[in-house]
Amino acid sequence: MKTLKEQTEAKVEGGRKARPEFMGMIDKLLAQQAEFKKGENALKLDQQAPDFLLPNQKAESVSLADLFVKGPVVVTFYRGSWCPYCNLQLSALQARLSEIHALGAQLVAISPEVPDGSLDTDAIDNIAFNVLSDQDSKVAAQYGVAWEVPEFFIEHMKVDRDLDLNVINNITKGNEENGTILPIPATFVIDTDGVVAWRYVDVDYRTRSEPEDVITALKKLI
Repeated sequence: MKTLKEQTEAKVEGGRKARPEFMGMIDKLLAQQAEFKKGENALKLDQQAPDFLLPNQKAESVSLADLFVKGPVVVTFYRGSWCPYCNLQLSALQARLSEIHALGAQLVAISPEVPDGSLDTDAIDNIAFNVLSDQDSKVAAQYGVAWEVPEFFIEHMKVDRDLDLNVINNITKGNEENGTILPIPATFVIDTDGVVAWRYVDVDYRTRSEPEDVITALKKLI
C-alpha cells in the first residue's frame, strides 16, 4: 500500500504533466507563503490547545473536552471535500483508524464547510471519525492555522473549478472576507491534559502529515 506522501506526490506529478505552467505558479506562490512564514503562529509543542464546540457530519455538537474522556485527540485541519489532497489524507487516516483507536485516541477532522455540505451520505457512512464544521475558520484562527488565500488561488477555484468558497462554506452576507480564509493543512496530537504533544504544519497544501507519524507520536504518549 502506498504511503500518503507517495499518493500526494503522484497527484502533484500528474498535475505537472497536465498543467506545467499552472503548477509552476503554485510552486512560486507557496514558496512565497513559506518565505513570509505563514503558519508560524500555529500552536507549538507543549502549548495548551483551545477547547472547541463544533457540529459534526451528523449535526451533533462535539467538544475537545468531551473527547479527552477517552484519551488523546488527533486534530487535523483540512480545506474541504473539494480538495483532492484532503480526500487522500482523510482516506489514509481512515485506513489507520483502528490503530489510532487501539492506542486510546480519538480523531477529528476540521474544515470550514457546513455540516450538511462537507460529505455526501455514502462518504459519511464510510468515515468512522468526526468531521467537524468550523464556519468562518474561528477555531483554525485559535490554533494559528487560518490562512488568507492568495487571489490567484481564489481565481483558479472560480474559473477552473467552478468553486465559490462563500457558497461552499456558507459565508453570510457582510462576512464575505471570511470566504478567502482556509485552514493551513495541519495536524496536532493533543494529550489528555490538553497540551500539544506533536504537530505537523505546512502551508503547502500538497503535503500532509503521514498517518504513521501520527501513530508513532501517540505511542510515545503511552
